[in-house]
Amino acid sequence: MLIIKRRNTDPYFNLATEEFILKNFDEDSFMLWRNAPCIVVGKHQNTLAEINVDYVKHQNIPVVRRLSGGGAVFHDLGNLNFTFIQKGKQEALIDFRKYTLPILEVLQKMGITAKFEGRNDLTIKGRKFSGNAEHIWKNKVLHHGTLLFSSHMPNLNQALNADPLKFQDKAVKSVRSRVTNISEHLKSSMDVMQFAELIQDHMTEKYPDARIIELSQEDHDKIHELVRTKYGTWEWNFGYSPNYNFRKLLRTEKSGTLEFDLEVQNGIIQHLKIFGDYFNTLETEEIEAALTGVLHQEDSIRAALQPFKIDEYFADLTISEFLDGLF
Repeated sequence: MLIIKRRNTDPYFNLATEEFILKNFDEDSFMLWRNAPCIVVGKHQNTLAEINVDYVKHQNIPVVRRLSGGGAVFHDLGNLNFTFIQKGKQEALIDFRKYTLPILEVLQKMGITAKFEGRNDLTIKGRKFSGNAEHIWKNKVLHHGTLLFSSHMPNLNQALNADPLKFQDKAVKSVRSRVTNISEHLKSSMDVMQFAELIQDHMTEKYPDARIIELSQEDHDKIHELVRTKYGTWEWNFGYSPNYNFRKLLRTEKSGTLEFDLEVQNGIIQHLKIFGDYFNTLETEEIEAALTGVLHQEDSIRAALQPFKIDEYFADLTISEFLDGLF
């Protein structure tokens, strides 16, 4: 068993690291790691339908897609993540209880009664502090989970407070649960890194053959390349989303009411129709046509609208207000 020391808190790098180790290391491995504030969405989710777009944009929060399924989660430095990557027989690879047991054992040593509940959650007094997901690749399983230790809950709630009425799709939807921080249940105070040390010490006891290592510079270079080509791209984090229909009603003081109706496939706007009680000088069909075939992404839409004066198509409407209607 390799225990891989991780210090980087960049979410794109950390998610890429999991895939790199899964596909390039032969030995079973375990890792503890943290992300700076970000949102991590499940592989099969519609990213825009899971996040509070305005809050995420205003707070400049990175959004990254992981390899495994399940729901969207908010990470910050008060959240500790753990990852197991192990070989096994195909029929025995999926085992949430097996990979969460070491965490429960550590908490029991600390005098905290925690339970495995439902399909993949860990709870304290009925409140969730850990969600878990798994991904199978060949004869290996990647199991990873969150451990809310001292996360800032208001940020968590606001970042994931998406509008459920905007989207119609077949993507996996996140299920929100009542959550708690582990730190709220401690008998004596400690910080998240001290908690991480307790888990690492327990793993070295549980696996006598465990070796603590760090990634090489060559490993880092290859992971950065994976960030460049996949985990840091719009195509993976947003464009990979399942096909969806998007609808939003935009009310403005000067321009009136506009309703935006989009059909998006592979991240590309296939059809756009704008309705409303707005006044216009020029025909809005020109705007609809200009955005057909464009990525459902702010920079791409801005570029496509460069030749147009939006306030001539929608009286007194600014480009920023128009973009608000599309997300």
